[in-house]
Amino acid sequence: MFTRRLAPLTFALIAVVAACAAPGAAAPATDQQSAAPSSATPSASRPAAPPIETVPAGELLFEGSLLICSDLPYPPQEFFDAQGNPIGSDIEIGQEIARRLGLQARIVNSMFDTIIDAVLGGKCDIVISAQNITAEREARVTMIPYFKAGQTFLVQQDNPAAIHTELDLCAKRIAAQSGTVEVDFVQGTGDYRDLGLSRMCRQVKKGKIELHEFDKDDEALEALINGDVDAYFVDSPAAGYHVIQRSAELDLSGLTLDIAPQGISVPPDKTGLERAVRSALDAMISDGTYVGILARYGVEDGSVAQDIDR
Repeated sequence: MFTRRLAPLTFALIAVVAACAAPGAAAPATDQQSAAPSSATPSASRPAAPPIETVPAGELLFEGSLLICSDLPYPPQEFFDAQGNPIGSDIEIGQEIARRLGLQARIVNSMFDTIIDAVLGGKCDIVISAQNITAEREARVTMIPYFKAGQTFLVQQDNPAAIHTELDLCAKRIAAQSGTVEVDFVQGTGDYRDLGLSRMCRQVKKGKIELHEFDKDDEALEALINGDVDAYFVDSPAAGYHVIQRSAELDLSGLTLDIAPQGISVPPDKTGLERAVRSALDAMISDGTYVGILARYGVEDGSVAQDIDR
């Protein structure tokens, strides 16, 4: 059985505390991949400086640009401001990495379920999109740790389905975004093979979890608000942000599982690009820019700045 954290709300609520200070509100997402210029966030608007490292010729899709696949909206890590510009902690991290490499960041809005296929298929250079690092993903791409997050359950206000523990999930309708570790966690697939929440329910002879998969975060959110599902299984930063934005409709269940690292995905054959991205990220961590970006969105508790193995 999965361990419930002693203070399960701590991580999710960190995302709540300062998320209301994050700029803008989410705009409707499109289902098509589209490149957009980087928005004028503090990190993106800083003066250009000599690049700390040069990406080898042939390892970028377009000279002078860094195309970043990200699944928008998924606030507070990636979403749109009121003008439709991409913003969020992931977006700013990507923009700052590009700036330090002497490149122009361009955001490619992508479906999360096929986002690794997108980077391997030449739709973008790297992925920064709240991807948990898993063995299955690392078999396809190189993942650079840059953040960590738990998975939690978002519910309707006052938690009418009474979800407080893992066993409360049995016989419930649970939403998750396709291609995420939350889906694997429920089904017992990927890194959760032979584990999983559904297996737990079978072992205690309770009703099976009814999993509802959605392509986009906002679709799963609306299903919960409309009562089509009992809970939305989602990363803690996103859950905390949604509660702040829609406090009259949503609440945190109090159940948080598995705090795990997230990674920037790079095609395995682009070793020079990987090295450059790591160097830029390390420099951001060293000078405090990285934590400053996270703090603007209330997710500094997800920092990997102190992780020895980062």
